[in-house]
Amino acid sequence: MYEALVITPVKDSLITTIETIRSIKKSGGNYHYCIFNDFSSDETTNELKTLSIQYDFELINLSEITDTPSPNYRLVLQMAQQKALEQAVPLIIIESDVEVKSNTIEELISHYKSLPGCGMVASITRDNDGKINFPYLNFKSVNKEVVKTRHSLSFCCTLLAVELLKQYDFKMLSAEKHWYDVAISRKSLQLGLNNYLLMTDGVLHKPHSSRPWKQLKYKNPVKYYYQKLVKRLDRI
Repeated sequence: MYEALVITPVKDSLITTIETIRSIKKSGGNYHYCIFNDFSSDETTNELKTLSIQYDFELINLSEITDTPSPNYRLVLQMAQQKALEQAVPLIIIESDVEVKSNTIEELISHYKSLPGCGMVASITRDNDGKINFPYLNFKSVNKEVVKTRHSLSFCCTLLAVELLKQYDFKMLSAEKHWYDVAISRKSLQLGLNNYLLMTDGVLHKPHSSRPWKQLKYKNPVKYYYQKLVKRLDRI
């Protein structure tokens, strides 16, 4: 019996994806690992097939399931929820621009079991210098090891509790949006559950590596907001 289902949604960004896979497979814990390939290029898809054999993970190619263009995060969450509930285990999302440490998954599972009324528990994100970075900059001055928070938790590296998965059907997620960390964080609290952020150790986060156009926010804000508001990319 596994203690968790770990998933990584992938849309190209092959170099960071490989780094994510390697870090997860070095991480301790009893878990099933699954990658959801969201219409990546042929090159990335072929490499993922090879890697799935090398690193022994389940590969799900969404192109074989749906005709809906990427991003398909809603479908990924729905399929992952079903798989996790079938095994009665929490769902851990580790995105393809994150590298975890050898104890990250075990720490998430351990805290999930021990923290009161846990709905979600996430690992703090850090840069190469070990400093807290996006999306948790507002926690830079916090000195606690574990923070109970009403702030939304990112899905960079986050566990969704069985209790949350049972109470909230992800089929209810809005099809008008692309990303759901804010919506699910809020729903967890609405259901009377608690959301926690682990401040010790943390994971390496390379922001927007899987969506390089978002770097425009810092380099060319006008072009960024054109894509976000006019083209309606990145709907949260």
